[in-house]
Amino acid sequence: MSQLTIGKLADAGGVGVETVRYYQRRGLLPTPVRGGPPDTGVRRYGEGEVRRLRFIRSAQAAGFTLEEIGELLELDATDDRARARELARVRIGALDAKIAELVQAREGLARLARECGAGSAGPCPILTAFEG
Repeated sequence: MSQLTIGKLADAGGVGVETVRYYQRRGLLPTPVRGGPPDTGVRRYGEGEVRRLRFIRSAQAAGFTLEEIGELLELDATDDRARARELARVRIGALDAKIAELVQAREGLARLARECGAGSAGPCPILTAFEG
């Protein structure tokens, strides 16, 4: 891949330019030096930065925090499988807890919908359930 501007890098990673800059400030993405003439001082990014940006986005989609992603990126360099596996296990536990919470919320809402559909007199249970 040819050298990319920050805008093209952001497009390739499916994020905005400010997100790329934020990741750079957090130390998740390197900030390349500005090129000299004829580049007129524009920073250029390569395929490695595109892969890294996509890794960050994928890890976020899996629920990892930026701190955990930073650690995963460091582990990539050291090949520490045990720590990577531990981070994944912790994330799986958090996802399992979130799934259980969502299932419980779904079941509660389904119950309220059934009660609302029963057609009894008075206000709809869905509306009264969220009044506090």
